[in-house]
Amino acid sequence: MTLTEKAEHGAAPGARTAPDGPPSPPRRRTRSAAAALRWTALRLLALAVLVAAWQAVVVAGVWPRVLVPSPGDVWHAFVEASTVHDGVRGFSNHLLVEHLGVSLRRIGIGTGYTALVGIPLGLLIGAVKPVAVVLEPAVTFLRTLPPLAYLSLLVIWFGIDESPKIWLLVIAALPPVAAATAAAVRAVPADLVEAARALGAGPVSLLLSVRLPAALPEILTGVRIAVGIAYTSVVAAETINGVPGIGGMIRDAQRYNQTDVVIAGIIAIGLSGIALDALFKGVERLAVPWRGRA
Repeated sequence: MTLTEKAEHGAAPGARTAPDGPPSPPRRRTRSAAAALRWTALRLLALAVLVAAWQAVVVAGVWPRVLVPSPGDVWHAFVEASTVHDGVRGFSNHLLVEHLGVSLRRIGIGTGYTALVGIPLGLLIGAVKPVAVVLEPAVTFLRTLPPLAYLSLLVIWFGIDESPKIWLLVIAALPPVAAATAAAVRAVPADLVEAARALGAGPVSLLLSVRLPAALPEILTGVRIAVGIAYTSVVAAETINGVPGIGGMIRDAQRYNQTDVVIAGIIAIGLSGIALDALFKGVERLAVPWRGRA
């Protein structure tokens, strides 16, 4: 029997066949989609359990309704804060999306200034020993300070308008960016640095062409952490003349014991924070696609 005849009649019983190759791209996409659906279903189930437990606590009357409103009360406050009702525009004459937008704008400005200052500062601290000796303790000092510790001083210096809020976010968010950048620069492989020097790279070229690209993944992580810190600090910043602003909205609602509005604002902060974090993860994947690969 020829090889052609063997192929036509199939392999002999008990003969070993070649193992299957890697799954085809459509099959991989199908599996990925199924896994994504499973994780989404798990998240929705966890959320449903949380809401059900919340409702059960309210029905049981563990705490007064003014302290722990029901999920329906919070949803009603969320809708009222987002719409015009009975001639009233949202909360404090601003819609919820406007409060949130103003806070996000402040976070964007503060984080932008932080990146412009913190990344060069971290590069210098990581690459130049005398600069690290002088400035690293100052960065550590700022990192240990809670924002409310210097908010009053900023108000005395800059008044109650936008300036103290932006300065507060910059001071709060700068230490993690500078620290992450400095640590990333120091972690650049020595072989890479020595190879660049052997090829004639000077100090500036070495910093910008070798150390900075190698440290970029950790720098982006530091900026991402700084955004989270700025978001947690914006509520403190907006306690002073913070309307419009999500922190100012929560502060005003707290003054009048509107717990449902406070919780609605907290949920809005959390959801927008998740969206911001997902956005930065996407930026990291685009900017440093090699991250996590051998």
